Amino acid sequence: MAARFRQAMEALYLLCVLLAGGSLVLISAVIPWSVYTRYVINRAASWPEPMAILLAIVLTFFGAAACYRANLHMRVTVLHYLLPPLGVRLLELVAELLMAAISLFMVIWGEGLVLTTWHQVIDEFPFLSVGVTYLPIPLGGGITFLFVLERLFLGMPADRWSAHAPPPPVE
Repeated sequence: MAARFRQAMEALYLLCVLLAGGSLVLISAVIPWSVYTRYVINRAASWPEPMAILLAIVLTFFGAAACYRANLHMRVTVLHYLLPPLGVRLLELVAELLMAAISLFMVIWGEGLVLTTWHQVIDEFPFLSVGVTYLPIPLGGGITFLFVLERLFLGMPADRWSAHAPPPPVE
């Protein structure tokens, strides 16, 4: 059961990386197009800026979940190094519980935001519901919550960024 959950979290992590990375690539294409239409052909397109904002929302929430799982998020470690081993373990537990609370906040309040704005449309994209554009908030929060559960019950996933990390188990 634990191995299956770990594999599912790995697949979810890779999905988050692909979504965030794809969003970054698209942002990198949309913004130059906006500059080109505005300054070269002197006919500014109305859609690149809102599209870049929507892609930034996807990048932010799915990228944050991926960074959290890979332990690449920003943190301050001064207190961590000053504590004895038991204090470090307690501090890490408190940090994980706070992350779980933040993730649940994103799920609950993000869902409310999605439902409240579901029937509104974006001027530049009349086929797209505003609620859909806010879906990365509760989805990213839910994914992060699953990653918190993974850390709490199974420990940290393998450190894929370290040259000394053991390879992931093959099952």
